[in-house]
Amino acid sequence: MREYCLIVEGAYLSEPEAEHALRDPFIEDWVEQTGHFKIHNMDEIQITPGVTLGSLGVVMLDDRLFEIASTDPSHPLTELKAKGVAEALRRQDMFEEIKVKPCDEDLDEELIDDEVES
Repeated sequence: MREYCLIVEGAYLSEPEAEHALRDPFIEDWVEQTGHFKIHNMDEIQITPGVTLGSLGVVMLDDRLFEIASTDPSHPLTELKAKGVAEALRRQDMFEEIKVKPCDEDLDEELIDDEVES
């Protein structure tokens, strides 16, 4: 099975800033729903079916450019899951550009068109 990741662009200067941008809206939604948040809840907060907030990691690739991928080797992002994460991030509006690509491809190779038709 091929593993996918997201390439995102945003006005963040470091990995921790981008990680906060990824996590904060979902944590805020969780707190609104449950009234509290503890660090172990990261593995309970579903971004899209089969993907939890705690299973995603952020790596800085270049200025304002980051890769978001699964940090859980037993649960890699499939193309469908990666597209679900991309759509959830678009709804949160924390990144300017969000693209899905196979993790084993170079950035220069063509990114998958993951626009969801409404």
